[in-house]
Order: sequence, then structure tokens, then C-alpha cells
Amino acid sequence: MELAQHEQPLSWRATWQAQAHAHPYTSAGLALALAVVAWLLLVSVWRVATGEADAALRLGLLGGMAGFAATAVGALPALFLRGLSSRTEDTMLGLAAGMMLAASSFSLILPGLAAGEELTGNTTVGALTVVVGLGLGVLLMLGLDQFTPHAHQHLGSHGAGSGRVSRVWLFVFAIALHNLPEGMAIGVSFSQGDLNVGLPLTTAIAIQDIPEGLAVAMALKAAGLSPSRAVWVAVLSGVMEPVGALLGIGLASGLALAYPIGLGLAAGAMIFVVSHEVIPETHRNGHQTPATLGLMAGFAVMMVLDTTLG
Repeated sequence: MELAQHEQPLSWRATWQAQAHAHPYTSAGLALALAVVAWLLLVSVWRVATGEADAALRLGLLGGMAGFAATAVGALPALFLRGLSSRTEDTMLGLAAGMMLAASSFSLILPGLAAGEELTGNTTVGALTVVVGLGLGVLLMLGLDQFTPHAHQHLGSHGAGSGRVSRVWLFVFAIALHNLPEGMAIGVSFSQGDLNVGLPLTTAIAIQDIPEGLAVAMALKAAGLSPSRAVWVAVLSGVMEPVGALLGIGLASGLALAYPIGLGLAAGAMIFVVSHEVIPETHRNGHQTPATLGLMAGFAVMMVLDTTLG
């Protein structure tokens, strides 16, 4: 009886400390990524606050709200649908993954390489600048993945303290982790007020948010929420996109070199989410072929959008 009394659940602080001790390198990487993000944000906040980034701020917020609205539109049919087959869901997620990969390549990495070369006067140094951003994006998402309790429909729970949070909230946290880099990508792409960079990326993310919003709402229904609550939670998850857009604008609208770094950071975060979570989830039910075809279709759609709108 005394032993049972002593085996109390760890506090959240103790849980995170234990996670940090268990994953020291990931913890150090997250600390570094957060420090650099905070530094870039503090440096650039002055420009945003003094009005120098007004146009970028408006465009970024509109882009983030477009992602939010698309998520809401996609979630609404869950009020009437009884369920989606796992094949259909995996195909939809594959489509979203393809568009995210193409957006990372065409609307983030390529403009980042061009900006890095222009700022540094050297192709190699410019590319390395984007690589630094890619690494920071991966470190940021890897650290958040380790320390934020979350779960996916087929991949189980992850993160510190995941056993202490209900399954529904684990899904909500997973959605937040997924939408944050998308919003950051929108904000970074508009941080210089360049529609040729921001418009194709925002269009692609908004389009892929529609099937993604439906998939999220259906997953929440499967987790036990009523249809109306599942739709509301899925809609509210889209709020992370304008929030992420504000963060992306702040990150990349200050120091000149912060722009290619920010583009690389957003790309790294999105690629991490696709490779670490979305693709494995689409392959877990044995639907690799339709999921891969969806990914290729999404990639092709984004490539056409980038060529047409860029």
C-alpha cells in the first residue's frame, strides 16, 4: 500500500526533464532551434512593429486565413458522412503529402536558393544558408515531436506524457504540429511581399487543406467525438495556420539573411512532417499504391500551380 502511494504520476515538469535526459541530443537540437527562432523573431519584430512589413503582414495573414477557411470547408462534410474507407483516406493524405513536398521544393527551397545566392554573392554559400534553415526546421519539429504529447490515427501516441492525455487531445496536438509548419511556410513566403513566391504556395496549401480537414474530422469522429464536435475541433485546428503565418512573417522579415534561412526552415519542417508522419500513416494499411499515386498527383498539381501562378 505504501508503494502504491509513492508511485504518483510525474509532474509535467518532471516528465519533460526525464524526456530531456532520455534524449539529450534531440533536446539540445530543440533548444538551439528555438533559440535561433526566438533571435530571428526578436530582430524582425521591430520591422513589423514599425510598419516596414505592413504589406507582408497583410498578405501573410490573408494567406493564413485562406488555409484556415479551406480546413473548415473540408471538415464540414464530416457532419453528414458516416465514414471514409481507409483506402480513400490514405489517398487523400497522399495527395496532401505530394502538394506539401512540391510546395517545399518549388515555393520554398528554390526561392531560398535564389535569395541566398543574391545576398551572399556565392552559389555555394547561398545554398548552405538554406541548408542551415532546413536543419533548424528539422530540429524544431523533431524536438516538438519528442516533447509534445500527440497521436495519429494509425501510428499510436508519441511525445512526453502522452499516456496522461486523452486520445482525442492527442489527436488535437498532432493536428497542431501538422498545421504549424504550413502556416509558417505561408508567412515566410509572403515576408518579402512577393506574390510570385507566396501565391502558389498558399494556393497549394489551401487546396490540400480541404481533403486534410475532412480526414482530420473523420479521424476525430473515429476517436469518439460527435460529428458536430469533430467538425468544430477540425475547424479550430486551422487556427494554427494564421498563427504560424504570423510567426513565419516575423522570422523572415527582419535581417536580410533571415529570409533564405526562414524559407529553408519552413521547408525543413514541412518535409519532416511528410516523411515522419504522413507517408508512414498512408502506408500502414497496405494502401501504398493509391497513396503513392495520390502523392504523385498532388506533386504534379503543385508543380503546375507554381508554373502558372509563379
